[in-house]
Amino acid sequence: MENLTKYPLIVVALSFLLMWLSTQIGSFLRKKWVNVDEDALKDLDRTVAATLTLLGLIIGFSFSMAISRYDQRKTYEETEANVIRTEYLRAGLLASADRMNMRVLLRKYLDQRILFYETRNENALQQIYATTAKAQTELWSAVETAQPTPVFALAVLGMNDVLNSHGYTQAAWRNRIPPGAWFLMIAVAMCCNMLIGHVSRNTGARVIRLLVLPIVLCIAFYAIADIDSPRRGIILVHPQNLISLAQSLQEH
Repeated sequence: MENLTKYPLIVVALSFLLMWLSTQIGSFLRKKWVNVDEDALKDLDRTVAATLTLLGLIIGFSFSMAISRYDQRKTYEETEANVIRTEYLRAGLLASADRMNMRVLLRKYLDQRILFYETRNENALQQIYATTAKAQTELWSAVETAQPTPVFALAVLGMNDVLNSHGYTQAAWRNRIPPGAWFLMIAVAMCCNMLIGHVSRNTGARVIRLLVLPIVLCIAFYAIADIDSPRRGIILVHPQNLISLAQSLQEH
């Protein structure tokens, strides 16, 4: 389920199919149970209202979870830019040869971090992971072999922050809405559509009424899946701070 929700358009197609089938099942059951008294229909209307309220709460909760994870990814992008900038400045405290080597490595590492945010290709992403890991090893080796100075500890602490921020970012990108929340939301939505199909009267606008809720739910599910998917869809985290940092470093 988690891999499926990486693709918001697939979520839209499958959810619409499930919601529409649910309304048809409810409509079929209504035709089977034609002899239903008015009191039972009133009770069913109250059940529909309560179920729709529960569905609205679950969707709102899921949307809030997706937004919080999106904000977290944005925050860590900003953090990465800040710690790389800080370490680039602290590299100036090292000896001349070590300073030049450290700053060249930091620029290369920064380029890889920008590619991590911008790429959508899984094969290219694996290459970026490998290159980033190699760059991290080179950066730490550069710190280990640097000539000690009275302020050497600052460069070590800064490099530790750079590596830690990468780990926090990776964790944030893997932190998505759990499959259990999706199953719960879809199950309640299907129940709501079944009830809507069951209580809907046979009028000229019945077909339209049976389509409204599935379409609205598909839009909601698409928005949640889109925000929760770091590399697919429309709403993405753009590395604005990292790009701005790269441009400022090129000017020096």
